[in-house]
Amino acid sequence: MTRVLVAGAGPVGLTAALELARHDVPVTVLEAGDELAAESRASTFHPPTLEMLDGLGVLDELLERGRVSRTFQYRERSGGMIAELDLSVLSGDTPYPFRVQCEQSKLTPILLEHLRKAGGDVRFGARVRDVLTHSGGVEVTTADGTRHRGGWLIGADGAGSAVRRCTGVEFAGLTYPERFLVASTRTDVAALLPGIADVNYVFDPAEWLVLLRTPDHWRVLFPTPEGTPDGDELARLPERLNGVAETGWDIAHASLYRVHQRAAVRFRVGRVLLAGDAAHVNNPLGGMGMNSGVHDAVLMAGAVAGVLAGGPEEAVDAVAAARRDVALTFVGRSTHANWERMRAADPGPYHAELRALAGDPDAARRHLLRTSMIASLRDAA
Repeated sequence: MTRVLVAGAGPVGLTAALELARHDVPVTVLEAGDELAAESRASTFHPPTLEMLDGLGVLDELLERGRVSRTFQYRERSGGMIAELDLSVLSGDTPYPFRVQCEQSKLTPILLEHLRKAGGDVRFGARVRDVLTHSGGVEVTTADGTRHRGGWLIGADGAGSAVRRCTGVEFAGLTYPERFLVASTRTDVAALLPGIADVNYVFDPAEWLVLLRTPDHWRVLFPTPEGTPDGDELARLPERLNGVAETGWDIAHASLYRVHQRAAVRFRVGRVLLAGDAAHVNNPLGGMGMNSGVHDAVLMAGAVAGVLAGGPEEAVDAVAAARRDVALTFVGRSTHANWERMRAADPGPYHAELRALAGDPDAARRHLLRTSMIASLRDAA
């Protein structure tokens, strides 16, 4: 069977590769770095993603390393809870009516081990330099001049994707005016704010924030003004954290980054597919970025495997079109709406809506089908 190339050994690329290997498709992963990335980055796994990881045979190991979170909260900056939603209302819709909080850097070694056991080939230090497509397949040249040939290429090499650049696909969208500052702390936030959930969205028109728990840390996400020196913003982080709760914060790590809302104008160019951040990026409010990328990976890799097994190539077109539609009309719109609501000058109407949801199991289920991303997969199907 024809070999498939995958660019990128993050959670999206390794998921695509493992899905292909489980269909007995020879696969080679080309990763620019010398090893797997160690940064925390994304840390929330939604129910349909857990279902897909179960299908790949890696969920039990993720559950061993992660933290099951059955509820999440919307809160006011003053500290009061607006509403708590319980994912158990989805028990009739998924075998996993909860989120798992776990850094993606704990998933990628699991995927890599399973991929290698399935016969997958992973090349580190193999940065994509050029991509040539033709009717029979793809040729990828890496930075050291090595040429790799395959029948298909899945580009999962991040927001700065070399695959997307080489294929000339426009990455249309916007950049948010503020930067996001994320801090990991060893301080027990639950002891400072009794009753908070593992995931908390905190509304405030001046300085909204997100508080979420991972197995090793609590993470705090703040919006940060555009144009100020990074050093100044990092220096005032303890002051900002004291605005959440007065204590001596034990900061493990902090970083600033720009946030974009963009999507490739096409997810397929000939025998090349774009997945994950290479295809679409969005703000992190709602935890949809990595999850939608994993969904891309499983569905695109499955479609390619089907073609290689003799199925119609139109199936790949259908999946690529459907995933782009989800990125634009569901993930992009949902995360942008979350950003607008959290910083709204008058959040009262949305707070009332959230309180009503918490008191109505049927309405809560409909809401959680959307926020958990179950609805996006059902609608696309």
